[in-house]
Amino acid sequence: MTRYRPTWAEIDLGAIRHNAGVLRPAEGALMAVVKADGYGHGAAAVAGAALAGGATWVGVALVEEGMSLRDAGIDVPILVTSELPPGAEAIAIAARLTPVLYSDGGLERLAAAARGSSIAVHVKVDTGMHRVGVWPPEATPDFVRRVAAAGLDVEGLWTHFASSEEDAATTVAQLDRFLATVDAVRATGIEPRLLHAANSAATILHPSSRLDIVRPGIALYGIAPARGIGGDLGLRPALAWRSRVSFAKRLAAGERLSYNHRYHLERDAWVATVPVGYADGLPRAATGAPVLLGGARRPIAGNVTMDQILVDCGEHEPATGDEVTLIGTQGDVTIGAWDLADAAGTIPYEIVARLGVRVDREHVG
Repeated sequence: MTRYRPTWAEIDLGAIRHNAGVLRPAEGALMAVVKADGYGHGAAAVAGAALAGGATWVGVALVEEGMSLRDAGIDVPILVTSELPPGAEAIAIAARLTPVLYSDGGLERLAAAARGSSIAVHVKVDTGMHRVGVWPPEATPDFVRRVAAAGLDVEGLWTHFASSEEDAATTVAQLDRFLATVDAVRATGIEPRLLHAANSAATILHPSSRLDIVRPGIALYGIAPARGIGGDLGLRPALAWRSRVSFAKRLAAGERLSYNHRYHLERDAWVATVPVGYADGLPRAATGAPVLLGGARRPIAGNVTMDQILVDCGEHEPATGDEVTLIGTQGDVTIGAWDLADAAGTIPYEIVARLGVRVDREHVG
């Protein structure tokens, strides 16, 4: 369908390839986590670029995401990072998706669907995140024995860190607990071939957690998992978010702007209307966030509305069609996903993952 609205995201696949190469450990493999449509970047395109950069696995959250990647021609192992929903087992097996197990119910359903076929599975251990996984970790050896007795191949054992970007002590404790669990599983005579634990922050900050596979998500897209992490690695942001001025006017000091009139002009100013809003993923709470217009930072003036924002341009006179950058660079000035996230009181994961379907993705590089 032809799009007429000038609001789009540019996705630099060369940056994805570069970042995959930077994050791939010298020893071990890299799993490109492309859930949530590749964190809003386009899952199939990102997966292809990451594989070109050295990834050999792909991670998704949903069976549907894995099937879409298969339909797009992605032929490497794809890990579905939570247990398969009841009824999805047969189709996941047919699509050669690698299931995760951590409950007896999930095991029983998968074994029934496998019908004696020794499909590879990864058992997840809860070492303190407390979202999903075998709990307590000490119960893992018995669970793994039941998985093997059901005729399934325990290819992998893994866990997930709760706070690797800011809490080294907790991360080390979780890793120690995981490795002790691995030893206990091995003592049963079962030898998982692949161990993995490291998300983006752990991949960067905790080399001992890299094990056999690392699973970077946000860092693959060139966004730091927390302020200041990975800045020396040369990761390149892959996404720029842009729009264009659709209307402009000169307003006098004292005028109040947008819904609820919470923004007051303290001096005469040019105000630009830009066709992007919270229906496109720009948080309503981003009122006051900077955007780039005319090569300079200018604030979003008043409440973000569903389809449009107003930008206070001061003495700069904007013209219809002028480019507006919400994330990215104009001239020598840059606004990153962290800048927009800070202004909206959230994290950049949410900013990029919430980009709406009305925002065209243009893949370049």
